[in-house]
Amino acid sequence: MQSLDFADRLMLVTGAAQGIGAAVVRSLVQAGARVAGLDLQPDKLDALKAELEPQRFSPYRVDVSRSLEVNQAVEQIEQDLGPIAGLVNGAGILSHQPLVSITDADWERTFAVNATGVFNLSRSVAKAMIPRRSGAIVTVSSNAASVPRQQMAAYAASKAAATHFTRCLGLELADFGIRCNVVSPGSTDTPMQHALWTDAAAQQAVLMGSLKTFRTGIPLGRIASPADIADGVLFLLSDQARHITMHDLRIDGGATLGH
Repeated sequence: MQSLDFADRLMLVTGAAQGIGAAVVRSLVQAGARVAGLDLQPDKLDALKAELEPQRFSPYRVDVSRSLEVNQAVEQIEQDLGPIAGLVNGAGILSHQPLVSITDADWERTFAVNATGVFNLSRSVAKAMIPRRSGAIVTVSSNAASVPRQQMAAYAASKAAATHFTRCLGLELADFGIRCNVVSPGSTDTPMQHALWTDAAAQQAVLMGSLKTFRTGIPLGRIASPADIADGVLFLLSDQARHITMHDLRIDGGATLGH
């Protein structure tokens, strides 16, 4: 049995400043990895760096929706820190509103980060990985990518695009020994989740589900922690998952009933 040992491997994590991305960074550093963290929130990146071993976390302010910034950052990271062994596409934004209220700008920005950002990072990192014939890419998607949600059309559609893109990527890169997988969280205790809660009863409503909104509850009866999602990400990055690619790992307490 291979261990979750990432000693001295360099990992790139987007959306690293908070939530699931920050949890992934912490877990990777604890497992011995060096991590380059990308985000648009430099203050939070610096706070995370101060919390961790400084030599193991390098922050970069990058807008993942801009391919030029991404390409320059990946080139700089490989030059300064070494070859990237793994990529975690963790950056994401939420659009929560009725479909008819979504503006062009809302739609375009949601796809720019959640889908195009995954494309930009994956393309740039894959180009570097292919000559080395090794690497692992994990995209943090959502269980909303496969189950319709009210007032989440742009978010769900963008995550569906990211999910299927990553699986197609895995098929193309398999010949080079590069694995590409997806982790699809359900409700998770992050700032994004809290933005959906309007009162003290909101968390209980998530656990119980709602017939009115055609949403099941969470059979395991708890909201996931960011660390729960990070555990799945690290497994798929690790040598323990060396024969797993194009897989969508649902981490939602059973909320989508295994769909």
